[in-house]
Amino acid sequence: MKQRILAASIMAAAGIYALPASAQSSVTIYGLIDTGYVIETGGAAGKVNKLTSGISGGSRIGFKGTEDLGGGMSAVFLLESGFQNDTGALGQGGLLFGRQSYVGLNGGMGSVLVGRQYTPQYMTLAMVDPFGTGYAGDAANLMPNTGNSSSRMDNTVKYISPKVAGFTGELAYGFGETAGSTKAASQIGAAVQYSNGPLNVRLGFHGRNNDTTTAETSSGRSTLLGAVYDFGVLKLHGAYGINKGVNSSPLRSAVNSYGTGPVFASTDSADMLIGVTVPFGVQHTVLASYIHKNDKTARNQDANQVALGYRYSMSKRTDLYAMYAHISNKNGAPYTVGSSIETGSGNSAWNFGIRHTF
Repeated sequence: MKQRILAASIMAAAGIYALPASAQSSVTIYGLIDTGYVIETGGAAGKVNKLTSGISGGSRIGFKGTEDLGGGMSAVFLLESGFQNDTGALGQGGLLFGRQSYVGLNGGMGSVLVGRQYTPQYMTLAMVDPFGTGYAGDAANLMPNTGNSSSRMDNTVKYISPKVAGFTGELAYGFGETAGSTKAASQIGAAVQYSNGPLNVRLGFHGRNNDTTTAETSSGRSTLLGAVYDFGVLKLHGAYGINKGVNSSPLRSAVNSYGTGPVFASTDSADMLIGVTVPFGVQHTVLASYIHKNDKTARNQDANQVALGYRYSMSKRTDLYAMYAHISNKNGAPYTVGSSIETGSGNSAWNFGIRHTF
């Protein structure tokens, strides 16, 4: 018996199959490896050419599992580690499971998950963006990517409702864990989604408390409404967002790539996105989007992004891609063309790469 368990563990570690811990339990190993060639232009430092990782989505290895507890309830967990496959370095600042790390319970009344997780507002952005918040066309180049660490919240309790008449809901709270204050540095997120056949509509919200132990300051609030409709011959994407307060629309980088002085994140802005996904057969997909950021502060630092891409599916798990995006900044706006995990160094970028999932 012990020999069978040891053999199954070795096979699972090698990624040969999902390891069943028992008849009612399972653990699955999965991952994504993405590497490509990037050309960035328009920054003060000049043209940048590099081989990099995580263009379409951060390279990762993950472990997820479930255990049947009986009565329709199960325990669930997920541990996901990001890495740079061009160098082998850990992602997310060196965190072991920096992409996601949670445990929870799932049942007929929904799921309760505890740990490091994506914000509901970010999941709205990922749903509506034709580029899936990746590649050069990443909507997060201009639109807020909420959370303490880009799209994630630490120390979070999240509730996800079951689907009822096409509707699902999410509610998340991230503890600030600041001594002497229960609200300082805390975060809250919520979303409601309606899915029915070709239509998906989602409304997401994120609030961040900016208080410290010595001062009550302000809060940042971001609200995003997004919709995707699948016509068969193409998918139409649309979104509108409103951002109010400090940290409502944080910049991806505090460094000014254009050498024109300090950068300022907008504290009052509106975002608009329109896009399409056009499949040709089972192997070819064309992606396109246009994003307008309307900065309503006195600086009036508006920006527009246009993006176009092509993806070729060699199999169900392997894609080749070519992507391009350009940002037009106004009045010294500091926005740059990045990708899933990079901020970029200029206002234009090309991506050529390969993505493999397992």
